[in-house]
Amino acid sequence: MNVCTRRDSLTHLLALAATPLLGRPNATPQDHPTPAPPLYPRHDQLLIVRDPDGTERPVTRPIDWDVRRAHILAHFQSVAGSLPGGERRVPLQIDEIERFERNGLIYRRIRYTAEPGDRVPAWLIVKPDPPITRRPAMLCLHQTTAIGKDEPAGLGGLPNLHYAQELAAQGFVALAPDYPGFGENRTDPYALGYLSATMKGIWNHARGLDVLQSLDDVSPTDLGVIGHSLGGHNAVFVALFDPRLRAIVSSCGFNAFPAYYQGNIAGWSHAGYMPRLKSAYQLDLNRVPFDFPELLAALAPRSIFINAPLHDENFAVEGVRTCTEAARTIFNLIGNDSDLVTLHPDAAHDFPPAQREAAYAFLNQRLVRP
Repeated sequence: MNVCTRRDSLTHLLALAATPLLGRPNATPQDHPTPAPPLYPRHDQLLIVRDPDGTERPVTRPIDWDVRRAHILAHFQSVAGSLPGGERRVPLQIDEIERFERNGLIYRRIRYTAEPGDRVPAWLIVKPDPPITRRPAMLCLHQTTAIGKDEPAGLGGLPNLHYAQELAAQGFVALAPDYPGFGENRTDPYALGYLSATMKGIWNHARGLDVLQSLDDVSPTDLGVIGHSLGGHNAVFVALFDPRLRAIVSSCGFNAFPAYYQGNIAGWSHAGYMPRLKSAYQLDLNRVPFDFPELLAALAPRSIFINAPLHDENFAVEGVRTCTEAARTIFNLIGNDSDLVTLHPDAAHDFPPAQREAAYAFLNQRLVRP
């Protein structure tokens, strides 16, 4: 039985997000003026919250979960670095580099300002027909591929990952940016003071939502995000900090750390992700202060669609089930567990056609046209 309505929960989440987050983008945990939140020995036990002295009490109300959720975001930032503040939210300055029509869609190659001294390359794709009403919009995040944004845009790469093109054909406005180090994006996040490429990606993608909300034909409240692999976890990461995202689609994007290559999380610690997992926590799962069951639950009560194939060698399916089973307890507490949808196709690390179509149907249901 739900404790509060979905509308009340979303309103509450927006209010929480309006609260200033931790410090500066290059801050370390020692720089924060507030004490560190208590640690949790089990990241898949979410109906527990700890007081500053370590005393545990049950999570029985949304207000209890608010405290645990704040701990989760703080622990994530202790690894990835703090979310930038308003000092980096400069005017967007959207420049169009080229424009053409392809497959009945208008493609605009743009650059937008993420922060002082940095601009993000992206594709903006839309149907040319003028909409009767404003359209929903999708942030479309690419996998680990040298061509970056070109793959979801349908300009190369794997056909099963052309979701920006396919969503634009269905009437969504699609924005596909390059993650740092991919496609045309050559920005070094560390030279800008970030502690991780992950946090720089979060900031760039949040600014991408600013781009979408600035467009006359976009419904500013009907925003979603979709991604596969690298894009699958980046979809989760940006949604953690940006409640404007009402619907999240993550394909082959995560599992619980103990199930990730038998607990060897070195793959998460290189310069493209979060180096502090190694430098500060020595890749020790007993010390790393967050895990994906918590991150997934922290997205509630919004709508989440997960594609988790049975034979994904990167993200073993049993670790995905650990995440979804834990997160479902929070969806039941503050939202509706029907908003947490997981499919397990008989496939490898892929986003097959049937699961993409299911994801698009999910987005059409959740992102209602005004």
